[in-house]
Amino acid sequence: MVEASVQTKYERLKNNLAQLECLVVAFSGGVDSTFLLKVAHDVLGRNVIAVSARSLTFPKRELDAAEAFTESHGIEHVIIDSEELEIVGFSDNPPNRCYLCKSELLGKIRAVADSRGIAHIAEGSNADDEGDYRPGMQAVREFHVLSPLRQAGLNKDEIRQLSQELGLPTWNKQSFACLSSRFPYGETITKERLQRIDLAEQFLIDNGFRQVRVRFHGNLARIETDEDGFQKLSDPAFRGRIHSQFKAIGFDYVAMDLLGYRTGSMNETLAITQLTTGFPQKNRRMAE
Repeated sequence: MVEASVQTKYERLKNNLAQLECLVVAFSGGVDSTFLLKVAHDVLGRNVIAVSARSLTFPKRELDAAEAFTESHGIEHVIIDSEELEIVGFSDNPPNRCYLCKSELLGKIRAVADSRGIAHIAEGSNADDEGDYRPGMQAVREFHVLSPLRQAGLNKDEIRQLSQELGLPTWNKQSFACLSSRFPYGETITKERLQRIDLAEQFLIDNGFRQVRVRFHGNLARIETDEDGFQKLSDPAFRGRIHSQFKAIGFDYVAMDLLGYRTGSMNETLAITQLTTGFPQKNRRMAE
C-alpha cells in the first residue's frame, strides 16, 4: 500500500484528468508516460489516444515496448515519424538541442490532436523535473501542453510506487533518454553515429545490463553503468567480448567511467559552454 500522501496526489491526478473530455498523451513507453497513459485511459476510456515517435534517436526496442503496452490495454496508438536530423541546427548538438527536438515533435503531435478535434495534449514530466535544466520544457509551454504528473505533485519514486500498485511492467524500468544525449555538446550527431550507440547499448542490454549508457567520444566509447554492471565488467573475459563487439561496431577504444551511471553527465561540461552561450550553470540536467 502507498502512503496516504501519495494516494492523495493520485486522486488529484485522476480528478484533474476527469475534467478533460479527450486527451492525446505523448507516449515514450517510459515509467512516467506509461503511468500517465494508464491513469488517463482508466479515467477517460476511449477518449484517450497515445502518440509515439519513430526516429533514429529512439531505439526500436523502446517503440516495440510502447506498441505492446497500448495493444495489451486496448488503447489507440498513433505512431508518427520524427526525424530530428532534418531539423536545422539539431545535428550541431547545441545546448538547446532538446528544445529543437521537442518543438518538432510537439508540432506533429498537435497536428494529430487537431485532426481528431482534441484540444488537450499531455506529457509525462514529473515533480522531480522542476528546476532542472530542461530546454524542452520551453516547447511544452509554447504548445500549451499539459503536465498532469507535475500538476499533481507526483515525483519519480511515487510514480514507481503507484505503477507497481497498478501492476504496470514499467514500475522498475530503468531511466531512458534519447540517444542524442550520448554526445558531448558541439559533437556532430549523425545517423551512423546514432546507430553505433544503439548497437553498443543493445549489446550490453542483451548481456544483462539494466542501467547503462554508452557515451560517444569519437573513436572512444565510454560506458556508464550501475553497481551491478560494474560487477559484470569485473570479468576479464567479458570485457574482452565487449571490446571485440565495440570494435566491430566502429570504436577503437572502450573506457569504463569510474563514477558510473548518472543522469545528464554530458551537462558536466555545460559550464564551459555557458561562457559563450549564456545558458544557466545551475540546475542544468538536460537529459538522462
